Amino acid sequence: MNLRGNLVSLDRPLVMGILNITPDSFYAESRHQATSGLLKKAGEMLSDGAAILDIGGYSSRPGADHISEEEETHRVTEAIASIHREFPEAYISIDTFRAAVAARAVAAGACIVNDISGGSLDPQMFSTVAELGVPYILMHMKGTPQNMIRQTDYEHLITDIYSYFSEKVGKLNHLGVSDIVLDPGFGFSKTREQSYEVLRNLGYFKSMKLPLLAGISRKSMIYKELGITPEAALNGTTALNMIALTNGASLLRVHDVKPAVEAIQLFKATYS
Repeated sequence: MNLRGNLVSLDRPLVMGILNITPDSFYAESRHQATSGLLKKAGEMLSDGAAILDIGGYSSRPGADHISEEEETHRVTEAIASIHREFPEAYISIDTFRAAVAARAVAAGACIVNDISGGSLDPQMFSTVAELGVPYILMHMKGTPQNMIRQTDYEHLITDIYSYFSEKVGKLNHLGVSDIVLDPGFGFSKTREQSYEVLRNLGYFKSMKLPLLAGISRKSMIYKELGITPEAALNGTTALNMIALTNGASLLRVHDVKPAVEAIQLFKATYS
């Protein structure tokens, strides 16, 4: 990926640390609204080996409250500007489906746009990313965060997701966007069983010749399967992250950076 003019290799998988500027994200430990706590957590993640910090101001958990564009912009731009001042060398991603928020976030210091809707919730997103000239994380989702739990019908799950990616990558390429990462969207518009089917078949998407992101950390596909809480789901997260790595993931998006970095180290020791 080209991040602020630096070519960052994905030959060795990288870790993206999650920092939510929200009061209602599903995992309470990921919520950071006070600047002091945010900067402390950002510093810890970078020290533990995070290559990217992913900042989100709109909770995408099922049933989460809808907030205005103004509120989301206020949350994320202040957070990104603070992190950028404190850690100017850090690579920051903005987790948003709104083009205007993405543009303001990049102006504040972000250098990647991470869009859970794959451009479906804002028709200006693709052209905005092209104008910004930053890498774009294209996630698969149907519907909205408020109704995606009911959008789980597919003719053929894996090939439907592949077709979705193929169509949208074509549109992005036409606009001049080529720095694209694919995220199959674990838990988004997918049942628990469907999420495991995607994980088993993650390597199928490697034929698109684009990096793959796995965002599995502490999700319900883990804690509901094990009958535990998100707070107790770190071990399960590490187990599934290793499966994602063996199936071709180049980026791990996680709440807990150090265990993910160690998983990558052991993965490389095994397969390099």
